[in-house]
Amino acid sequence: TEEYKHSDASELTALFECPVCFDYVLPPILQCQAGHLVCNQCRQKLSCCPTCRGPLTPSIRNLAMEKVASNLPFPCKYSSAGCGLSLHHSEKPEHEEVCEFRPYTCPCPGATCKWHGSLEAVMPHLMHTHKSITTLQGEDIVFLATDINLPGAVDWVMMQSCFSHHFMLVLEKQEKYEGHQQFFAVVLLIGTRKQAENFAYRLELNGNRRRLTWEATPRSIHDGVAAAILNSDCLVFDTSIAHLFADNGNLGINVTISMC
Repeated sequence: TEEYKHSDASELTALFECPVCFDYVLPPILQCQAGHLVCNQCRQKLSCCPTCRGPLTPSIRNLAMEKVASNLPFPCKYSSAGCGLSLHHSEKPEHEEVCEFRPYTCPCPGATCKWHGSLEAVMPHLMHTHKSITTLQGEDIVFLATDINLPGAVDWVMMQSCFSHHFMLVLEKQEKYEGHQQFFAVVLLIGTRKQAENFAYRLELNGNRRRLTWEATPRSIHDGVAAAILNSDCLVFDTSIAHLFADNGNLGINVTISMC
C-alpha cells in the first residue's frame, strides 16, 4: 500500500543518516574499512571512523548504497521547519539553497552579525540588535548617505516602511576591481521572494541638472546584498559620478517603492 511504501522509504533513508551531523550520506558514498558510513562534509574533518574508530583511509566506495540512494526520495534538510518536499539526492542541494523554510540570516551587510532565525523574527532582531538603523515611513523617501569620501569599504543602511512591509536600503562602497572604488545601491524586502515580486523600486540620483535612475524588483533578504553586488544587479556608480551628485560629501538617493 501507499502508506507502507512511504514508511518503507523513510526506514531506508534512515540508514543513510550520518552519525555525526544527522544529515544524509549521499553519493559519492564512502565507507570505513568496517563498512560504516559518514557524509563527505564530516569525513573531511575526521581522522577516524566515528562509529568504530577505525581508519577512514584508503577511501572505499559503497556502490550498492549509491544505487539505493539513487532510487530513494530524501526529505529536504528543512523538513523540521515545515518543508514537505522529498527529492532525488541530485536535486537536494539546489532546492535547499532556495527553500522558503531555510532560516533567514541577518540582512545587515558585512559578516559581523551571525544571527539567523525565522522571517517573523528578522524585524525584532533588527530593532533590538541594530538600533542605529533609521526607519523612514512612506513610499517616497530620501536616503542620505553621509561622508561618502571615507576611505576603504563602507556601507550605509536604512529601513523604509510602506505598504505594510519593511524594506532595507543598502549603499555599499567597495573595490570590486583593484584600485577602482564603486558604489552599489540596492533595495531588499524583509520578506519572501514571492512577496518581493509584488513590488518595484526606483533609485534616483538628482542634482546639478543631472539625473541617474535605476528601477528593479527588490530582492528578498533570503538572497541578500552580496549576490546583487556580485552580479551588478543594482544601481552601480563610481566615485566620480558620486561627486557629481554629492553635496559636501553627502549623497542623497531618492527611493520610491511601488506595488506592481
